[in-house]
Amino acid sequence: MTDVLMPQMGESIVEGTLTKWLKKPGDRVERDEPLFEISTDKVDTEIPSPAAGALAEVLVQEGATVGINTVVARISEGGSVSAAPAAVEAPAATAADPPVSAPTSTSPPAPAATPPAAEEPVGPLSPLVRKVARENNVDLARVKGTGAGGRITKQDVEGFLAQGSSAPAARDAVPVAVPVAVPVATPAAAVSAPVPPAPAMAPLPAAGQAKIRVEPLSTMRAKIAEHMVASQAISAHVTTIHKVDITKVARMRERNKADFQSRYGMSLTYLPFVTRATAEALRAFPLLNASIDGSSIIYHNEINIGIAVALENGLIVPVIKNADEKNVVGLQRSIVDLSARARSRQLKPDEVQGGTFSITNFGGFGSVIATPVINQPQVAILGVGVVEKMPVVIDDAIAIRSICYLSLSFDHRLIDGALADQFTAKVKAVLEGWSEQVL
Repeated sequence: MTDVLMPQMGESIVEGTLTKWLKKPGDRVERDEPLFEISTDKVDTEIPSPAAGALAEVLVQEGATVGINTVVARISEGGSVSAAPAAVEAPAATAADPPVSAPTSTSPPAPAATPPAAEEPVGPLSPLVRKVARENNVDLARVKGTGAGGRITKQDVEGFLAQGSSAPAARDAVPVAVPVAVPVATPAAAVSAPVPPAPAMAPLPAAGQAKIRVEPLSTMRAKIAEHMVASQAISAHVTTIHKVDITKVARMRERNKADFQSRYGMSLTYLPFVTRATAEALRAFPLLNASIDGSSIIYHNEINIGIAVALENGLIVPVIKNADEKNVVGLQRSIVDLSARARSRQLKPDEVQGGTFSITNFGGFGSVIATPVINQPQVAILGVGVVEKMPVVIDDAIAIRSICYLSLSFDHRLIDGALADQFTAKVKAVLEGWSEQVL
């Protein structure tokens, strides 16, 4: 019998939500065949089976959020099971969810008494259902469950919200602001910092009159929000911006892009050139490739560069391992491969772990300058703006050059402005003096 574990999808990830089973108990499954889907702040992806055999037990239901390395299922390597046991329900209650008190008196209530509490929902409730209901002020006693035995699922709560039936009175309450504690910067701190409450909303219009649509945040979106707020609380963010004349790279790309497409079956973009230059700068300034653990600095011997990839419902940062050992062709191949598999939910757990520095290419969407948020527990992230032709003055003459802006956000607890500028100037110098051949 082989245990199937909830994988860790990043250094700071401590839990994941099992969103869908792709096999039923008793089904045959091959090794590395997709077995279930999970959602975290770093990735929505399919998890492959660790062994071939029959799915003997499903221990965690769809919609449940569990910690990493939790056993979610078991596979019988014999290839068959005599009977498929039912999935174990998620924990029904926690310390934060007090049980409904049963009445202690048999006498009927007085006319002026408070109405009795609503009947407790049928079946145990998963942490995800409780979370969605709590965030949207939904009285679960009013939601009809369609799951096994009448259990309320996430879809039931979303359907209830879509009908505009949530209690408006609950939204009238003004939340009490809770100060955000600034934790010590450890790799785990990125997920431990509390997210401050949103400002109070005015009561929503009654059902049928609202010109809005209410949807709960996806697991990935909620985790991204938590991760970004935590990063701002952990790191002292500062951004420095350098203008780069990338004309030599632009001309080399223009000369080689047709042959590159023909030979390798993919387009040649600016990003592998920037990644190559960044790897050289990280070798020259290793503090930008480090991280902080309490009062210690961790110097990473490998240069593993994460490349931010925009998804339909969020963002993910797959990692190019040993990026300094690859040339432009190898970097372009890695970027295309990781981006394609990120969008098709085919990334493996180790492909979103181990990053020591990150690059985000907002220029791909036409943005000129931005100030990216550091990807914890790293200490810096480089943003790349759009490449545009601009008039510039060279030797007192006006010339047309290909220009882009590089934005380096760095953690001022560890990186001083002078070092950040020296690092960015190194990236700039490599790009402006580019001489390495592509083909």
